[in-house]
Amino acid sequence: MLVDEGLELLSEEECWRLLESGEVGRVAITMHALPVIFPVNYAVIDATIVFRTSSGSKLAAATGQAVVAFEVDDYERTDRSGWSVLVVGRSKVVHDLDVTAKILATDLEPWAGGRRTDLVRITPGFVSGRRIVHPNGPDEAVEIGPVEPTRRQERSPRVPTKR
Repeated sequence: MLVDEGLELLSEEECWRLLESGEVGRVAITMHALPVIFPVNYAVIDATIVFRTSSGSKLAAATGQAVVAFEVDDYERTDRSGWSVLVVGRSKVVHDLDVTAKILATDLEPWAGGRRTDLVRITPGFVSGRRIVHPNGPDEAVEIGPVEPTRRQERSPRVPTKR
């Protein structure tokens, strides 16, 4: 379903298919009321996102069962296509042995060095995705008319004065 010229809203089923095809995504947490985004290797297990981490901010967020965002995307420069999937949900440290066994069976290994033995699971509350589409082919012309200056651009630059 097209939601705007050039953007297609993905079904939740398509979002999960794309999530399952990826390996690296970004988890967004809040630190001191500011958003912080970290790349993580991940896997999809039982319609949840799982990743391994060590002590630090991602683990602290999961320990507090914080609401986090998780994003994964892919693109092709040659035809200017791509997609993005966003998952928003609660993060939690995995303590359940059955879930731990499923995660370890995926061969999920972080690319970053160091010891990452803690397991985090994001249970989605919201899943959405978009795809860039070119109905007339990737070479369709995108015409952008003249850009009108904003009020700030119309003003002359300020010259600092000596005091």
